[in-house]
Amino acid sequence: MHHKKILLYITGGIASYKVPALVRMLVKNDNDIKIIMTKSATKFVTPLTLETLCKNKVYVDFEDAFNEGDYIPHVSLAKWADFSMIVPATANIIGKLANGIADDLVTSTLIASNHPKYIVPAMNDQMWENPATQRNVKQLNLDGYKIMDPEVGFLAEGYNAKGRMPEIEDIYNWIQNDLLPKSLSGKSILVTAGGTQEPIDPVRFIGNYSSGKMGIQIAKAAKNLGAKVTLIIGATNQIIPTGMKVIKIKSFKDLQKALYSEFPKNDVLIMAAAVSDYHVKNTANQKIKAKENDEVQITLERNPNLLRNLGKSTHNQLLIGFAAETNHLIENAQFELKNKNLDMLIANDVSRTDIGFGSDENEVYLITPNDPVEKIKKTTKKQIAQRIVQKVASLMKKEED
Repeated sequence: MHHKKILLYITGGIASYKVPALVRMLVKNDNDIKIIMTKSATKFVTPLTLETLCKNKVYVDFEDAFNEGDYIPHVSLAKWADFSMIVPATANIIGKLANGIADDLVTSTLIASNHPKYIVPAMNDQMWENPATQRNVKQLNLDGYKIMDPEVGFLAEGYNAKGRMPEIEDIYNWIQNDLLPKSLSGKSILVTAGGTQEPIDPVRFIGNYSSGKMGIQIAKAAKNLGAKVTLIIGATNQIIPTGMKVIKIKSFKDLQKALYSEFPKNDVLIMAAAVSDYHVKNTANQKIKAKENDEVQITLERNPNLLRNLGKSTHNQLLIGFAAETNHLIENAQFELKNKNLDMLIANDVSRTDIGFGSDENEVYLITPNDPVEKIKKTTKKQIAQRIVQKVASLMKKEED
């Protein structure tokens, strides 16, 4: 994101104190920033601080603009900008915009703008979850505003909940990704994530350590590049992303049913879920009582390999798999690639304790039939997901060419 003319709106929330760092980042990347604040926002961060950083006049009300000789500032500022950012956006400003209220310079300029508009909400969790706020957010989405989900984190009230403003780097990357060419526009991507759970009895199951983080980041990255995304999600404690079709599953059979239903409708399947290789042959209908059984024998039966079976039925669709290995990583992954008729396989070493299951970071290898093996050194799963989806886009282009 370089050489853009950006209108930054700041409204009166405690998260306003973080905005100078965002201004600094935008300026550092050669963007021209003009700022409009609500009067309440000036209680958290001063116009002088922001003027020093952006090297432009900061406007609080119409009077500020009149003093600069601009008598129709809400129109001239709106025409000047390439896009607008509202950081942080309070429940109040969200409600005003959703209902077409233009009673100050901030709301008047936003309503006069026909360029892209990005909203970064930040508020108490109860305010965010209020039906009125959610109704207003839905309306703004329909009106074309791009809205970034608040994070779960430590709030000003002193507890952890959803409502916290995302980190400055995440806001910057979110908008930058949205401004990128939509290389997956018009494509349908099916992503699986999380782990499956195979029941032993009504209260126990066999599972794995998958957190679902990698698959969720892939789904988000595909959406950012313009794809229509369907996410099939198993066991996870992660926040489920919005703006895509979500199908929740538990067992292998649930996943199998969902895949066979959704796969024919999609151009690509990215199989990031950790799928159980076995299920319990004879699941108990009632809870197995510990006091009645000093020893319990469980017979496991092999599950079919879903990717291999789907690989036999593709119709110009791309199949992307994951290989979690503890030894002979590349050798085993290349065998899996050929054996399952995959277009790409992402291999990672799950024996390492610093990456992989449950971690926010990983180190992977991208393996395709015709290209050299590409190593992505240890980095965040978000960055890995972005690279995977970019690779998928390039593979699709090759297929089309």
